Amino acid sequence: MSALDMLIRRLMAQRASIERAADLVTMLEGPAILLGLGDGAALDHLCEVARKRGIIVFDKGPIADGAAQRASECVEGDPRETLPRNWERLKRSVALALINLPITDETRLAAEVAPLVAPILRPGAVVLSEIALELPGWEALPPPEGVREGRHHLYRAS
Repeated sequence: MSALDMLIRRLMAQRASIERAADLVTMLEGPAILLGLGDGAALDHLCEVARKRGIIVFDKGPIADGAAQRASECVEGDPRETLPRNWERLKRSVALALINLPITDETRLAAEVAPLVAPILRPGAVVLSEIALELPGWEALPPPEGVREGRHHLYRAS
């Protein structure tokens, strides 16, 4: 399989997973958070499928002007520091968390950040990550139809 084909499959799986996560939280109130802006494509699609939901971007930065203009808020800095600083403000309110850190170089960071997301998730919230995570109280959910097991990981928080 060519590199282009692999990229297309990965992006199609990400799109389907974002849509599935958004569907799973339609009855929940609260914002969505995006950890890792990347090229902005995941944010753009999340904004499309979660139009009525505020989206808060946490990114180590710097965030280029206009790169996250569709987000309702941007928090710049190391998420291991910025998430705990926002625990009280966002306590148990977030309905959807997309951990959008590249699997190639941020596996350890995703594992460190996941427990820092837990205090701001409301019961029933959904977490989406390309990187497999294991946290107490997070129930693994099946991938969306057409997405192979292990490509993206969905969890429901208790």
